[in-house]
Amino acid sequence: MRLAAHGLAVDTPAGWDARIYRRAQTDAGEDNHPVLHAANFPLPAERGDFGSGAVHLMRGDDVLVVLIEYGADSADTALFANRGLPRPRANDFDPRMLQRTLPGQSGGQWFFTNGGRAFCLYVVLGSHARRAHLVPRVHELLDRLAIG
Repeated sequence: MRLAAHGLAVDTPAGWDARIYRRAQTDAGEDNHPVLHAANFPLPAERGDFGSGAVHLMRGDDVLVVLIEYGADSADTALFANRGLPRPRANDFDPRMLQRTLPGQSGGQWFFTNGGRAFCLYVVLGSHARRAHLVPRVHELLDRLAIG
């Protein structure tokens, strides 16, 4: 299935679920940037930007990929100095890298720019022990992702 919105597009692999959205603007006038969630399990309707509401549903072979855009002023900062979509490796993942630590899970987070846009790629693996097996699934999704 192909999804495209807000300058992001993804052709999901078979069996994957994905959403691209922006949160409603707050009364404070905050600029809400695009968020992409993709998972090889059914995504719940209610999720936090970094996957709360979904990660507790994950099993050992599950993968959650989150891509969050930050404001244009972030693109020139040191945090976002890396260029282009990252290519995570199995040894990049660590249980301590999760937004919310859950037994057995592992995560990784990368900040980068692409086309002058600042992003965070956040990935949760259902099993730290199986990370070498799960990272190719992450790559399968990332290979189908376009930032325009």
